[in-house]
Amino acid sequence: MSEIRLTAAWIAAAAEGSIVSGDEAREFSGVSIDTRTIGAGELFIAIRGERFDGAEFADAAVRAGAAGVMVPRGWQAKTWTSLRGSSAKAVAERPSSAERPVVIEVNDTTVALQALAHAVRRESGTKVVAITGSAGKTTTKEVTSEFLASRYRVIRNRGNFNNHIGLPLSLIELRQRPEIAVVELGMNHAGEISTLVSVAEPDVRVWTNVGEAHLGFFESVDAIADAKAEIFEGATPSTVLVANADDPLIAARLPRFAGRVVTFGIDREAEVRATAVVDRGIEGTSATITTPRGRIDVTTPLVGRGNLANILAATAVAVECDVPLATVAERAAQLRPASHRGEIVRLASGVTVIDDSYNANPTAMKRALEVLARADASRRIAVLGEMLELGDRASELHAEVGRFVATRRVDLLFAVGGAPAAALAGAAVDGGMPHDRVHHVATSELAADAVAGAVQPGDVVLVKGSRGVNTDRVVDRLKAERA
Repeated sequence: MSEIRLTAAWIAAAAEGSIVSGDEAREFSGVSIDTRTIGAGELFIAIRGERFDGAEFADAAVRAGAAGVMVPRGWQAKTWTSLRGSSAKAVAERPSSAERPVVIEVNDTTVALQALAHAVRRESGTKVVAITGSAGKTTTKEVTSEFLASRYRVIRNRGNFNNHIGLPLSLIELRQRPEIAVVELGMNHAGEISTLVSVAEPDVRVWTNVGEAHLGFFESVDAIADAKAEIFEGATPSTVLVANADDPLIAARLPRFAGRVVTFGIDREAEVRATAVVDRGIEGTSATITTPRGRIDVTTPLVGRGNLANILAATAVAVECDVPLATVAERAAQLRPASHRGEIVRLASGVTVIDDSYNANPTAMKRALEVLARADASRRIAVLGEMLELGDRASELHAEVGRFVATRRVDLLFAVGGAPAAALAGAAVDGGMPHDRVHHVATSELAADAVAGAVQPGDVVLVKGSRGVNTDRVVDRLKAERA
């Protein structure tokens, strides 16, 4: 089948908009919401955010090469009268509507973007696999895509384009009609997964786990689980849910699902289960994986049981899509972590860095510390950035991680951030770590100085923290000074 043509008429119908200028037959090369990266011939959708109104950049989009703009109703006159200089003259002198930029007016540009994405998703005929969870979404997405790409044409959403704007932008790429799309669904408030599911209408849904991420926006972890359970919405008897059998919060909600459930796990009975697990620290993980199609031995360079669970979820999807188990084992051996998500960086100076600096929550932090504890090293150093969005329980949850550190063979601890990080450091000392081996520093810049001055050949350094704390700067400093 041919690629879906994004004509002005088709887009306007999908978005319930009106063409108020330009030719309805005009075809766009793509869709963009950013004038800084817009390509020639694309449609600029003027999204309104908390701190900006995209409609104010409509003229800039045209000057940058956009073939048309989508703006809120009533903006058309303001948009074009704001054009200045040669651009305004050029617009005025265009002899026909076919050569003028298209203007599509809609009630709400964000809702229109979502409606357009939903229309493309339906028209494409693509099977959609959608992944949610408190941790491991991106890794599970990447691993699932790698397994499926051995047999199908696969598109995955870029980076972490997983919210109410990023996901629709990714789904519009289904105009190329891939056989399978693998996307992730993110959220930090109730109702957000519901919106994303209604846009993506996933055929296969994956729920990796429930943790304390974003607890600052919810009254309890149970409330987070209920928000994640919105991935059940709109399911039919033919819809498949791949669910973590080891997570009791997920297991308790499975009877609500209207479709077919396939479980994965390590510690409990599951249809896709890992046994004979060998955790080799920073060298990766080995296990025997049993599935409804048979059994395989898998060895992967991805570190820790958290990543093994991600591989199990991806294996369950692959089995559903008839990917041979031998191919799964082969691809698992070749996997590499996504940037800042468990990368093993071996420096020429003899220092090894576990770069897990992309993000953090208490569950993921403990998993990373387990990997560090199993590393063969002269010293094990943990650089732990503050975990954000934990609300009133922030100091309590940081202290819990601090006590965990004290039980996990960590020789040197740097806690980075404000009062919650100080609570983590204090709890580590209270748990038995010598006071002179625990350091609290306010910023990642200060931590970079301190860690760079402390490391020695043979050390293994774990760096992990929430994105807003910028612990990746510690990794960058070590690379620069200890390469």
